Amino acid sequence: MNHATAVSPPRRLRADAARNQQRIIAAARELFAEHGLEITLDDVAERAGVGVGTVYRRFANKKELISEVFEQNIDDFAEATEAALQNADPWFGFVEFVEYACRHMAVNRGFSEVMLELEDGNIDRFVTVRDRIKPRVTAIVDRARDAGALAPGIVPHDVFALIHMVDGLADFAKPVNPDVWQRYMAIVLNGVRADGTPRQPLLVPPLTDDEVERAKGACGGRRR
Repeated sequence: MNHATAVSPPRRLRADAARNQQRIIAAARELFAEHGLEITLDDVAERAGVGVGTVYRRFANKKELISEVFEQNIDDFAEATEAALQNADPWFGFVEFVEYACRHMAVNRGFSEVMLELEDGNIDRFVTVRDRIKPRVTAIVDRARDAGALAPGIVPHDVFALIHMVDGLADFAKPVNPDVWQRYMAIVLNGVRADGTPRQPLLVPPLTDDEVERAKGACGGRRR
């Protein structure tokens, strides 16, 4: 008689272990968003309210935790691009995508850093992100341009570059005016629109001279 050995399915985490894992991931998402990739697993443990050993039992190193957290972020990003494609108005679908991307990167410092690293292919687990997101962004851009809402010649690479520009301003101004990026996003959208397309209102005032000087000082402090 042939006694075949059955392969056991992966064991499910106990309820308390599963809760701890979710607390760790939630804490890591908050910390990466606030401080970028320079945080430590000790920081995550403290924010999650668990012991450092608990974090290391779930994630062998910070790279594993980054992969877990930002896979969730990328899933959210992919869903946002799909929602923008479903918008009945091509221009407002384009605006919806740009606003989501700018907002997400402006408030999530770690995601912005990971997206920049993706351009060099440094994180293997996310190499396929272009295959998931770029075709949808291309469709969003092409649809708005074909509808005559987006200026001729604008391509997806331009859009990603403009989003990074807004993100750079958001990072600079965040310590003194965390919402001012919305003004420059609107200026960007107005700049790429086709003639006759409604402009985005500039609802947020520009940085004041005092805010610029304080932002410079805060920027210098972050570089030490």
